[in-house]
Amino acid sequence: MITGVTLLVLLAIGAPVAFAIALGIAAYIGSGTFSIDLLPQRIFAGMDSFTILAIPLFVLAGELMNASGITSRVINLANALVGHAKAGLAQVNIWSSVIFAGLSGSAVADTSAIGRIFIPSMEKEGYPRDFAAALTAASSVIGPIIPPSIPVIIYALITSNVSVPALFLAGIVPGLLLAMALSIYVRFFVKNYATPRERMNFREKLSALWNGVIPLFMPIFVIGSILAGIVTPTEAASFAVFYALVVGLFVFRELKPGDLPGIFSGAMRDSSSILIIMGTVAAANWFMTFAGIPQAVSQFVLGYVDSPAMFLILINLMLLVVGLALEGIAAMLVLVPILHPIALSLGIDPTHFGIIVIFNLMIGLITPPMGLCLFVADAIAGVGMARMIKAIMPFFLVELFVLLVITFVPGIVTFLPELFGF
Repeated sequence: MITGVTLLVLLAIGAPVAFAIALGIAAYIGSGTFSIDLLPQRIFAGMDSFTILAIPLFVLAGELMNASGITSRVINLANALVGHAKAGLAQVNIWSSVIFAGLSGSAVADTSAIGRIFIPSMEKEGYPRDFAAALTAASSVIGPIIPPSIPVIIYALITSNVSVPALFLAGIVPGLLLAMALSIYVRFFVKNYATPRERMNFREKLSALWNGVIPLFMPIFVIGSILAGIVTPTEAASFAVFYALVVGLFVFRELKPGDLPGIFSGAMRDSSSILIIMGTVAAANWFMTFAGIPQAVSQFVLGYVDSPAMFLILINLMLLVVGLALEGIAAMLVLVPILHPIALSLGIDPTHFGIIVIFNLMIGLITPPMGLCLFVADAIAGVGMARMIKAIMPFFLVELFVLLVITFVPGIVTFLPELFGF
């Protein structure tokens, strides 16, 4: 009881999630059940994993690729593919996020990198600034769904019977479905703010394709080598860092040696915030397991819910609410150890359930008051949170529709993993 109260009070006053959890555990230990020395031991044990090394490496690879001049090339490739359609620049925004998803695996990074280019460009072409910012934030949610994805690696680490390759494959179709749903909404239900754009000629398209293939080779190799069993996710992440360095320094030559200290320190800072949350939550999960809390919750839920469909409806509602108040990775680390066994006991495919959880919590990135992508887009656009919330609502409803589709049509998620034998 004292642990829960301590945690809620600290979160309410704005304490960082990791410190709130650690102090909540310390309050529990203070009751005399354990020695306080056990807390740092369990935190360290929660981070002592070879697979976890993939997280800082993928973060670093994303930072290097962002600094290597690939953003303009990715946008040019998307422009060659869909820029001539109605609301062409809005379509380019969406499909640039799809391409960018294979490079960074981070929605916040996508919002920052793409938003700085698209929000001013769309405004010049006639789009309202708040619409451009909302579309950028909404399309960036695709990033952690299409592989490689940091949330997918974390989910696989939390669970013991879901593999990274299976989750990577499972995220491809839902990510593309989300992109198509956003494109259809923009194409048919949004006022045509801009005049149709001219098609690129054949030479311009060929140039865009050539420049776009070089950065796209990285996610193709990473995903392909993992699926083929040639490398582990951590080894693939190290190759991604090496490839990003070579492309930035020697191919595009837009990355300078003097930029590297800042990039490495930034990646280290971002990674440490993820890892400290993972360590403290792993400690909390250990103490909860010792106290029998997950088993008690599982028995309680199964006593009232015996239908997989009803369970999934309740989980969607709960995760959407949790996403309003808690950052996605922290929510995943806290809830998945409890919810995953319940889903298995109800016969729900573990890969399908994993994508539902990740998709839910990524939607939380565009919902206030904790929507990080919403904050980043507004920081670039400067239109105010009230306008941002109003502009994001139609895109939220589109993403909610896609969530319901993948929830109740599991074949959309499980098709590719089953095809490849996972």
